[in-house]
Amino acid sequence: MSKFDSKKVMPRYSFLAIIMTLIATAVLGRTLYIMTAKRDFWMKVADRVKVDSVVTPPVRGNILSCDGQLMASSLPQYKMFVDFRAIHAAGKDSLFEVKLDSIAEGLSAIFPDRSAKEFKEHLLEGFQKQKAHWPVWTRRVNYSTYAEVKSLPIFNLGKNRGGFHTEEFNARKQAYGSLALRTIGKMYGEIDSAQCGLELHYDSLLRGETGVSHGRKVLNKFLYLTDQPPIDGADIVTTIDVSMQDLAERAVLNELNKINADVGVAIVMEVKTGDVKAIVNMTKCADGTYHEIKNHAVSDLLEPGSVFKTASIMVALDDGVVDTTAYIDTGCGVWPMYGREMKDHNWRRGGYGMLKLPQTLWVSSNIGVSRIIDDHYKDNPEKYVQGIRRLGLADDLQLPIPGYSPAKIRMPRKDSRGKQYVNWSKTTLPWMSIGYETQVPPISTLTFYNAIANGGKMMRPRFVKEVRKNGQVVMSFPPQVMREQIAKPVTISKITRILEQVVSVGLGKKAGSPSFLVAGKTGTAQISKGAAGYKSGQVHYLLSFAGFFPAYEPRYSCIVCIQKSGLPASGGGMSGVVFHDIAEGIMAQDLKLEAADARDSMSIFVPQVKSGNILAADYVLTHLGFEPRTNWSGSYADGNPIWGRATEPGGKTIDLQREPVGDKNQMPDVHGMGARDAVYLIESRGMKVKINGRGKVVAQSIGPGMTVKKGMTCVLKME
Repeated sequence: MSKFDSKKVMPRYSFLAIIMTLIATAVLGRTLYIMTAKRDFWMKVADRVKVDSVVTPPVRGNILSCDGQLMASSLPQYKMFVDFRAIHAAGKDSLFEVKLDSIAEGLSAIFPDRSAKEFKEHLLEGFQKQKAHWPVWTRRVNYSTYAEVKSLPIFNLGKNRGGFHTEEFNARKQAYGSLALRTIGKMYGEIDSAQCGLELHYDSLLRGETGVSHGRKVLNKFLYLTDQPPIDGADIVTTIDVSMQDLAERAVLNELNKINADVGVAIVMEVKTGDVKAIVNMTKCADGTYHEIKNHAVSDLLEPGSVFKTASIMVALDDGVVDTTAYIDTGCGVWPMYGREMKDHNWRRGGYGMLKLPQTLWVSSNIGVSRIIDDHYKDNPEKYVQGIRRLGLADDLQLPIPGYSPAKIRMPRKDSRGKQYVNWSKTTLPWMSIGYETQVPPISTLTFYNAIANGGKMMRPRFVKEVRKNGQVVMSFPPQVMREQIAKPVTISKITRILEQVVSVGLGKKAGSPSFLVAGKTGTAQISKGAAGYKSGQVHYLLSFAGFFPAYEPRYSCIVCIQKSGLPASGGGMSGVVFHDIAEGIMAQDLKLEAADARDSMSIFVPQVKSGNILAADYVLTHLGFEPRTNWSGSYADGNPIWGRATEPGGKTIDLQREPVGDKNQMPDVHGMGARDAVYLIESRGMKVKINGRGKVVAQSIGPGMTVKKGMTCVLKME
């Protein structure tokens, strides 16, 4: 007989099955209830413990000079906060109350704009409200300031115990301040958006790609996991030379302040490559100071004036309608042309009379140039304009600078019957030939003169050489030839000779140099005010000088444009002076002389050794071939500094004597030391240093041997 008794087992089985069914039904019902009626509540709970799709910004790429110097970079900045809830949870409330005065005094020392009392009241308010994100300071700070705040009591305990935490941002900084600011570009405040210049044109390369992460709350802390890492931006290597840029900027500012001008522009270009080595755009502000507000060098469409005469004479020479031996009658300085009077600048003194063709450029004769062009092209002005365009003056340079505008040079156009010009008058050609009725930005004018310096080969102005990523070149921009030959070689040779004579014997003398030959052309033009004409109110002038140096083996071309109101106004006497300063400065920088050439056989060259780390001095002197005498031993490669000073040298021998620097609580004697050693010694005692001047220390505000405390400030005077 079977031991299985169905009458006893089945009721139990049925009971368990019913219980499990009821539990499953309850679970399913509860699930449906949570999914429907309680959905919103639990979604809010989920949102509190997770953060999805957090954007992780990349680091914006750097902008570098031609030799790799940093010109624009992204540096970290911080906004600082206190989490008073974390302080409470860590049981540090009483400690915070005890240290509140110390924190407030420390913050006031770091941020003098607010008193310790104000800081105390501000922090106490956040503490009483138990805020989790209470700002310590309203503005962003750099890393050194952040580190100082973080070292204060309570804040130095970390985020979870002291509540101190930050939000990090990448702030764009220019390493050389306003140097080439409008060309390098700027960013809009705190929104990481490019405003102008190379920053804007190459924004997609510099910006990089944002990453994505998500956060989950674990043990009351958010743990962030990266879904897609950010890709940092690439670096842009420009053609700008920092030393040339600084030189050009100082030369322009010096002249602008001297003559009280409104706008100053200077561009320096390397002849063979078209590399823009310096570009200055200064505008006078309401307070009388000058700043880079607009990129006038690439965007100003103004009538160029007499620097355009070079192009007119080149067209005539290249077409063979005239030669350098031709004579032109300029009369007494006033010449009637189709109902208007063409005047030379010296018309009140009787004019120039009969001039040879080169002399029309030497003295910048309006009558001479306009008569040459009108006599040979008045019946076919299209040929003249075609010649101007053949020189590349109207070419679109396709520059990577937002705001660039190509030149506007009008082509004669006839009506449908082909008889009457609809955009041309009889006076258009003579006035166009001397730089009016056209609009050419300074960069286009310089590109034309650079082509003359380059033997007729026209190069596209280059602002960026390459793009680098992680030290590797990922994109290259080699020099580009726009026109192989803008004119016949013989024409280039003749015009180069004439331009050199403009500087050596003509109106451009102030642009010249006694050390090397300069070639170029002056320009003085009245600026039109649109419908108001040229002479409404005070007359405004565009003063220019465009040229290259050295004249017969050119390395650099340069243009200087100055806009000013009223007289005196002289392209050669004002812009030419700036050109002279830039040219001589650049050539002086490139000048390399052997030290042996300056050696006097009767003298002995012994370097001056400053006080300070004589272990380092011993290392340098030994490698220079000197024989320092020492009463100590040590290795510069692995030794600590040895402090002392050098005695008066004799022959090739220098005595380096060790001297004590005192205890850590005493002020050392830093007289005679360089800035590096003096700052190291003082800061090693927990003090701060302010330096006035440069050279070696001649005075210190805290005397040697005095007792010092951490946080004290010592002022050093250096000469």
